[in-house]
Amino acid sequence: MMKHITRFTQKLMLLGALLCLANTTLLAQGKSGVYSGVYIDKKGVMRWQKGNKEANFFGVNYTVPFAYGYRSHKALGADLEKAIDQDVYHFARMGIDAFRVHVWDTEISDSVGNLLENEHLRLFDYLVAKLKERNIKILVTPIAYWGSGYPEPDVKTAGFSSIYNKQQAVTEEKAFLAQERYLQQFFQHVNPYTKTTYQDDPDIIAAEINNEPKHSGPKARATEYVNRMVKAVRGTGWTKPIFYNISESPTYADAVAKANIDGVSFQWYPTGLVANRTLQGNYLPHVDKYRIPFDTIPQFAGKARMVYEFDAGDILEPYMYPAMARSFRGAGFQWATQFAYDPLATAYGNTEYQTHYLNLAYTPSKAVSLMIASEVFHRVPLLKSYGTFPADTVFDVFRLSHQQGLSEMNSQDKFYYSNTTSTKPANLSKLTKLAGVGNSAVVKYSGTGAYFIDKLENGVWRLEVMPDAIHVRDPFAKASPNKVVTRIQWQEHPMEINLPDLGAAFSVQGLNNGNTYTASASKGSFQVQPGVYLLSKSGQNAKNVKTTALGSIKLQEFVAPKPNYTQVDLLHNPLAEVTAGKPYNVEATIVGVDAAAKVSLVANNLSGVWKTVQMQQVRPYVYQAELPADLLTPGLIKYKIVVEKTQNDFVSFPGGHKGNPWAWDYTQNETWQTFVASENGGVELFNATKDQNIFVYPNLWRSNERQYITGENAGQLILRLATEELPEEGVVGWQSYVGDKLIGRHSELPQFDKLVIRARAISSSQEQAKVTLITDDASAYTATLTLNGELQDIEVPISSFSPSSFILLPRPYPGFHPFSFKAGKLEDLDLKEVEKLEVTIGEEGSSSEGSKVYGFEVERVWLEKSK
Repeated sequence: MMKHITRFTQKLMLLGALLCLANTTLLAQGKSGVYSGVYIDKKGVMRWQKGNKEANFFGVNYTVPFAYGYRSHKALGADLEKAIDQDVYHFARMGIDAFRVHVWDTEISDSVGNLLENEHLRLFDYLVAKLKERNIKILVTPIAYWGSGYPEPDVKTAGFSSIYNKQQAVTEEKAFLAQERYLQQFFQHVNPYTKTTYQDDPDIIAAEINNEPKHSGPKARATEYVNRMVKAVRGTGWTKPIFYNISESPTYADAVAKANIDGVSFQWYPTGLVANRTLQGNYLPHVDKYRIPFDTIPQFAGKARMVYEFDAGDILEPYMYPAMARSFRGAGFQWATQFAYDPLATAYGNTEYQTHYLNLAYTPSKAVSLMIASEVFHRVPLLKSYGTFPADTVFDVFRLSHQQGLSEMNSQDKFYYSNTTSTKPANLSKLTKLAGVGNSAVVKYSGTGAYFIDKLENGVWRLEVMPDAIHVRDPFAKASPNKVVTRIQWQEHPMEINLPDLGAAFSVQGLNNGNTYTASASKGSFQVQPGVYLLSKSGQNAKNVKTTALGSIKLQEFVAPKPNYTQVDLLHNPLAEVTAGKPYNVEATIVGVDAAAKVSLVANNLSGVWKTVQMQQVRPYVYQAELPADLLTPGLIKYKIVVEKTQNDFVSFPGGHKGNPWAWDYTQNETWQTFVASENGGVELFNATKDQNIFVYPNLWRSNERQYITGENAGQLILRLATEELPEEGVVGWQSYVGDKLIGRHSELPQFDKLVIRARAISSSQEQAKVTLITDDASAYTATLTLNGELQDIEVPISSFSPSSFILLPRPYPGFHPFSFKAGKLEDLDLKEVEKLEVTIGEEGSSSEGSKVYGFEVERVWLEKSK
């Protein structure tokens, strides 16, 4: 009897194994049996069906077929297919292999969920076909839930998302029915360019049901919604992995995890969104680790993890993406797509999503940084940890530096850098690929665009040089199609290449359409303009050269914008204050002038006499002039910069005013100004009257919570923060960037030995407050002081500041990431390294007490020298 039971059990186990194998096969095949590429194993790891190796993908979101992306191109009269071709080429040039976008269902559906076969859907299908040509894999998110207007007002559409908002869509039955109908038709749709459904397309590897669902109501209803949408998709024959968002409504994570899904999706905006300015300072601690708070949910285990959107919003410095990619891998992610890549046609103004800015031509350093991040994502092992900042800024073959504005990859065969670097290649003789901006031990180049050098065969390389990109306005300030934030210039620059495989004398031959340039390098040096070139070692026959090393890139391909503007643009940021009696350099970036132009700095120290100093070009587009020491007497310097393009053709800045500034009838009097400190003058770190670009925690948006009020001194404001309830973390406070206030007084900073804060508590009881100074290496130093109800100057010795943590502001999205950060290794406080100021009350973990009102007021904060 036992033998029969054992045999029966063995048969059941064998049958179960066969069924599991069949299910795995079905997951990898479509209705027609077409191989789909990936499957998810029992541990939640996405793997290639062929060979079972881990599958991971890194890339971008991109929106041209829909919404503002579509309308903005139409407004410019752009050819949308050509625009897609150009941008997809740049994706391939950056080495990314993943694409995702939330389809604007409201533009391709009617009110009950019928699919509309229209121009938007056709362009999406065209984009899919072009991505396939570049071997870029696709994850489809068919529902977006919102209107198509942003950043413009919404326009009326026929889609069901114009009827049901994000909350109603996941709770109301009519909305369920419309989405089920839509999903069924969407996944049965045949792409006219590929002649296949999305199921049968091997380059479409997975689907995410919707974009950022906002769940409310009974959790059982939320699980029902997810299961019904999954069933609608599976009913079309879809067998590929299906993901669902778990981070947008974190309190519903358990309801999502128990649904019939294969994976979960997350997002990460570690520096918040829409600051309306470029963020300054070291934000690497914000991306030190991706925290997942759902690990304790039993059903979470065994599900694959993907990041549908990420970006370091409002940051132009090119070191955040590789750090984020490293943290993603440490958290177990296998898909990550940045949101959102700026189309080439509109990147001049960064109008699509003001808080994001990424384009190969217009943000070359960030683009190379993303290229490096893709290498990180594909190279770093899943769940691998490299410790905490600053140790994790040097990992594997990668290096990141806030101080140098640098991302870097230095492997045996690849050398990539986002800015000028002093690092030497790991193995110069084995290099096959190089990408960079600026100078390195291999390439000397004074242009500001990116360049790429790929080895085709021994002694033959392909060089691609992008035009110069020059930022002329803050790209994260309020945007407009009529405002240019980055200028493109095609200039000839010297380039020197040091590759042993090429030698010191090699030929240079233009390849791209219209590029007839030929030259012979001398000691590795030659002149170059934007374009594609074949570099051949002296005596090397470069006919019938192999191009397999380029992957999906063709030998002669080149895409770059032409200059569209000829007027003079000037970017300059005046120093807040400088030291008296010491000369200092005024620097400005100027575009739209030639070598014959005359640039003058015209300055006055309120003595009634204007002094003119000629500005010299120190590198392409950058001009400098030294203000002499005899002009820098304690007081105020006012100055302007005058550009004389040709004789009697003047433009004056600030303002860009035309006309001769020395003419009797010239009426424009705009100037920049910089204070010149007296011998024992303090350094102002914060003044509520002037410094209102601060980050407050918690937000305190109500009119009685965050206020700038007047006090006893005429013309002086006071920052007032007040709340009746402490946030969960128990801390109320603010943070401000102050590095720009210190730079002009650097030589004096070691002499300052105390900080003074003019502040008070808003209640009659005393409040313990903390003043924290945060340095450029993300070290924090705190001093504690007592506030009472009297507005007074409180002196804090610099010697009393001790190592501490600081708040990670602005707060990230989603908000479950770490609240504060403390560096692992701290040196003594050096005022020359200070970047940020933080003032808080409360302690982490403390809670509200009855009816007490929490808050404080700050008028000014400054540094002083002891008399």
